[in-house]
Amino acid sequence: MAGNAVVGRFAPSPTGIMHAGNVFAALNSWLLAKSQGGKVVLRIEDLDEGRSRKEFADAAMRDFEALGLSWDEGPFYQHDRQEAYMDAFEKLRRARLTYPCYCTRAEINAQSAPHGMGEKAVYPGRCRRLSPQERIRLKERLASDGRSPSQRLEVPGETVEFDDLYQGRFAQRLDTECGDFVVRRSDGGFAYQLAVVVDDAAQGVNCVARGYDLLVSTPQQIHLQRLLGLDTPQYAHFPLLCAEDGRRLAKRNKDAALDELLAVHGSPEAVLGHVAYIGGLQPKDAPATPEQLLTHFDAASIREKYEGTVSIAYG
Repeated sequence: MAGNAVVGRFAPSPTGIMHAGNVFAALNSWLLAKSQGGKVVLRIEDLDEGRSRKEFADAAMRDFEALGLSWDEGPFYQHDRQEAYMDAFEKLRRARLTYPCYCTRAEINAQSAPHGMGEKAVYPGRCRRLSPQERIRLKERLASDGRSPSQRLEVPGETVEFDDLYQGRFAQRLDTECGDFVVRRSDGGFAYQLAVVVDDAAQGVNCVARGYDLLVSTPQQIHLQRLLGLDTPQYAHFPLLCAEDGRRLAKRNKDAALDELLAVHGSPEAVLGHVAYIGGLQPKDAPATPEQLLTHFDAASIREKYEGTVSIAYG
């Protein structure tokens, strides 16, 4: 990114109230961008229309503001970006890189081999080489259930490697460790992998800090960037905050919800300081503003704490 202004992002999904893990993610993104003299874009990732709510998006912005986690551009909403996603999808389709997938979720789970890191299964390519007769039969079967096929991107037998700022060198062979992946869902909506690549490029994002769970998705996104002629950002994958029993924090369970944290700790500064302490961003559990944390933030020393770390118990 030499010579380019650093642009990071907040990218909350408005599917519930914020929790400590969301605060940790936003704080990492803010610190990494601001420590390099950069700016932050706010994107509301509301692709999931069934679960996304405007009130959750509004609440997330209020929470960021209360915590002092400011942004410089946005908010940008994914629901406003459908035309851009369609343009990218059509470019892939015209290059004959996509194909319809008629598999049901149950069939995919039964066919797919587990991924080595346990994060996802690898699609075996069942629908990639169907005969015209098989396509007609499967399409009719889906139509009888009122459904349409999804669209998958055919991946080559190539390995994608990149240097993660926190996790170091990471490599994934696309055909055996990733598999052909969905770029347009059966309901007509566009998949996260495609949307986030298009949005990052359009919004100038070149520094992506996010949770370790998305590390295995990064080679897919880099592959899409190359196909679409887009630049690849610098990635930094930090550990996930988890419950003390190792379970991942989730909005649906109201885990470590921000309003409850405020009730316990008494102020936004105390909440932010506690999250920073748990995440290794400051040496003691004390109230702090983002600007105070920035004064001693150093990405190189943070890497020593985060490299290879999957999760951190929150308590």
